Amino acid sequence: MRRATLSRKTAETDVSVTVDLDGTGRYRNATGIGFFDHMLDQLARHSLIDIEITAQGDLHIDDHHSVEDVGITLGKALAEALGDKRGIRRYGAAHLAMDDALLRAALDLSGRPYLVWNVEFPTAKIGTFDTELVREFFQALATNGGITLHVDALHGINSHHIAEAAFKAVARALREAVEPDPRLGDALPSTKGAL
Repeated sequence: MRRATLSRKTAETDVSVTVDLDGTGRYRNATGIGFFDHMLDQLARHSLIDIEITAQGDLHIDDHHSVEDVGITLGKALAEALGDKRGIRRYGAAHLAMDDALLRAALDLSGRPYLVWNVEFPTAKIGTFDTELVREFFQALATNGGITLHVDALHGINSHHIAEAAFKAVARALREAVEPDPRLGDALPSTKGAL
C-alpha cells in the first residue's frame, strides 16, 4: 500500500494530507488559498497521485505559513508512502509548455534534499498570491520529501503560466519517478543498497 496520511499542527497552521501513489490523479484540496488550491490540483492530476489536503492557517497574516506547512506535510507524506523505495524508477524529468511558459523539472528521490530554482516571475503577485511562495512550497516539499529537485524556467512572460507550468512539470517528473520499474523488480534503484 503506497499510501500515507499525515497531519501537522502548529500555532500557525493545522494541515492534513493524504496521498496515494497508485491513484488516478484525484484531488480534494482546501487550503483557503484559491490559487494555491488550483496549483495543488494540477500537481495531483498530472502526477496521477491522489492528493487530499486540508489546511487552516493564519491567513489574516499572509499565506506564507500555510503554503510552507502544506509543502512540509506533503513532502513527508510522499516519503512515507514511498517506504524504502524498492522497485521505483527513482528519477523523473519533464519539459512542460503552457502558452508562453516553458518549464523544465528534473528530480531524484534520493533521500538527499536539494532544490535548484531558476525561476523568475515578472510580477510579485498572481491575484492576491505572492509569487515568491511558489519557491517556498517546492523548498519545503524537497526538504521534507528527501527530493533532489531542479526547476528551470526556459521561457515565460505570464506569472500564472510560469507557476502553473512549474507545478505541472514537477508533477510529470514525480509521476515518472514514483512508478514501479518492471525491469527492476523488488530491487533498490541504487548501488549503495539504501536510499
